[in-house]
Amino acid sequence: MATITVEPIVLNDVTLTVGADDYQAHVSQVEFVPSASTVTWKGLTPTSVHSFGTTATWTCTLAYAQDWSTANSLSVYLFENEGESVEMTFVPKAGGPSFTATVIITPGAIGGSVDSVAVATVTLGVSGKPALVPVEE
Repeated sequence: MATITVEPIVLNDVTLTVGADDYQAHVSQVEFVPSASTVTWKGLTPTSVHSFGTTATWTCTLAYAQDWSTANSLSVYLFENEGESVEMTFVPKAGGPSFTATVIITPGAIGGSVDSVAVATVTLGVSGKPALVPVEE
């Protein structure tokens, strides 16, 4: 059996492109999350149990600082493009592989608490699943 090494990453040098614009300076979290379940059918004998895995559905969670003053900010983009399907590219570490996905735009929260940075978290639907794009050598 082979021993597989691990090279953990720290999310501090990412790229995030939504449509044609770069938004890595706007976000503090980018997370693609799968959700799948198991379907089980049981018959009337102890050996008649059948389980099947379902295909995962995906979402993309973005946490970001609200900016309503900059014309092309992420806050404004999400607000103005609700329901649109756009291409997103996420590079978790500069120089490493990327993930691309078609996401469905949902607007985020407006406002927040006194004496704090106005932030928001939004969960975007993903059409299909993200594609892993290896680094070309």
